[in-house]
Amino acid sequence: MPSPSDILTDPEIAQAYEDVRSDKSETNWLVLKYASTSSDNLTLAATGHGPITEMTQSLADDEAAYAYIRMRLGNDEYSERVKFAFVVWQGPQTKVMRKAKMSFQSGQVKQVIRAYAVEIQTGDRKDLEADAVTLMLRKAMGANYDRQGSSY
Repeated sequence: MPSPSDILTDPEIAQAYEDVRSDKSETNWLVLKYASTSSDNLTLAATGHGPITEMTQSLADDEAAYAYIRMRLGNDEYSERVKFAFVVWQGPQTKVMRKAKMSFQSGQVKQVIRAYAVEIQTGDRKDLEADAVTLMLRKAMGANYDRQGSSY
């Protein structure tokens, strides 16, 4: 059984993870992809500091990938919090064997990407739209003072 260090050999991965976690860095997302269709090794494919739509553009329909996102949430400037989402991407045309391997390998990736409020397993870009991710993160935070969806 390969260890996380076996599949996550790219030294840039740890640095990118720290950048996304750091309030001092503008980087707010990263994407990890497999080095090739036959490889189990992951490489840092992209990082960015733009909106989540920029990140989703780097995810192809025929590939598997992992992403990590930092988002700021709050009802006002006094209650703003930073929350993180871990994404397991399986594009709709991802090969069956890759999907099967990912069920095991995602556990190894989580040993490196450890701190997140929600995990999103999807092959649908709609699940990665800013509003959808924000809603998941708000639910994970517990108290939600928005009036949307409530019956007063």
